[in-house]
Amino acid sequence: MATFALASWATNLTYANLTAPVIDAAVKSIYNWAGCAIGGFAQAAPQIALNTSFAAGFGGPPTSSILGLNGSLGDGTGLSFADAQVAAFVNGIASHVDDYDDTHLATIIHPSGVVASALFAIAEAESRSQGAGNRPAGVVSGEDFLTAFVAGVEAELKLGLSVYPEHYDVGWHITSTTGSVGAAIAVGKLLGLDSEHLQHAIGIASTQVIGMQAFFGSMTKSFHIGRASQGGMLAALLAQRGYTSTLTALEDQYGWLHVVSTRENASANFAQLGKGTWEIERNTFKPFPCGIVMHPTIDGCIQLYSQIIADGKSIESVKSINLRVNPEVLVLTGQTDPQTGLEGKFSIYHAASVALLYGQATPTQFTDQIVQNETVIAMRKLVNVTTDDSVAEDQAHITLTFDDDSTVEKYVEHAIGSLDNPLTVEDLKTKFIDQASRQIGSLSAEKAYNAFASIRNMTDVGRLRALF
Repeated sequence: MATFALASWATNLTYANLTAPVIDAAVKSIYNWAGCAIGGFAQAAPQIALNTSFAAGFGGPPTSSILGLNGSLGDGTGLSFADAQVAAFVNGIASHVDDYDDTHLATIIHPSGVVASALFAIAEAESRSQGAGNRPAGVVSGEDFLTAFVAGVEAELKLGLSVYPEHYDVGWHITSTTGSVGAAIAVGKLLGLDSEHLQHAIGIASTQVIGMQAFFGSMTKSFHIGRASQGGMLAALLAQRGYTSTLTALEDQYGWLHVVSTRENASANFAQLGKGTWEIERNTFKPFPCGIVMHPTIDGCIQLYSQIIADGKSIESVKSINLRVNPEVLVLTGQTDPQTGLEGKFSIYHAASVALLYGQATPTQFTDQIVQNETVIAMRKLVNVTTDDSVAEDQAHITLTFDDDSTVEKYVEHAIGSLDNPLTVEDLKTKFIDQASRQIGSLSAEKAYNAFASIRNMTDVGRLRALF
């Protein structure tokens, strides 16, 4: 009955059920997603996806915005719109391609990208249509949007908890495999689907399972998010119009839970939906645009950079960099000789090197140019990595040895951006403005931040894009 339990909970969820911490976490998650989607459009992957979609003749009337693109696609507004499916696809890719998005550390799911990309595209499309019949025509309020968003995020995270770590360890990209179900629930919730129709939507989404870890470090990793967003949206739209699936898509002997994992406890996890701590409250936000298991090392190396400069020493005099980290670091980010910026995002050797050389790790440090820089390459060769089961995933031990054989050490107990050391609201705003300014300019970036940060109070979320 797992599918029924999930659909019933989402159907019955109301804005009044959301606590203040849940609403706060949801708003932060949404504007963090938006900043990533705007800034990430500078990468080649979303641009190729958009250009290919239009060159192939895909898409219907332009109802939904490509967040990081200014300029007309024929909508006459001076902004850039596509149909909802193309917008969800492209914004999903853009929001994940920099690996700068949010992370639910208990599952390593990046929850907002798939759900928000689908939901925002539908909200905009609804504003240009007759609506779903359960509210004023075309109006998607901030409260409507947040309720649907939380429903989708909680669903994907509880589903992820039901199969983690076995599902992840076998090689699935858990963000996209669970995200398509979350997107279907979020869109279905916004469209007013009843429980039975939402069960069908879950089934249609779950059969589109997508994403494997072999593609980490390539454009295809972010394709997983775009396609899952698009697939989840399509699932809800099909179900709304009577397209059937199975009502036991998750728990069936040959359903999602048993096909993609060797273990599951969905019933127990779904029984906790809306009770105690909501999973969205455990969402975290990345300070660095790369694999999150590298963040403790980056944090420590940046601190050491400042210490070395303050002590009057030279970074060039470092002759070895010894790291003791959690075993997952080498499993997920063990690339020793990355050739592209995307590969650099999954190289602990590159991450440690740029943090020490530049004293920062922004999107600039994960470009092809920096990855191929001779000084960076030389520094990468000085990095030695030892794994230790006793080191938590948000910890790192770093020892630098200099030419004169002197050493300096740094122990990071809780990396910046972790649950125990989270980014502040001011940090999140700075991150947003930095990303968005690179793509749409500082003035529009400031307006965009204010718009998304105020989403709770909006009378029509579908009109938000016009505010910046």
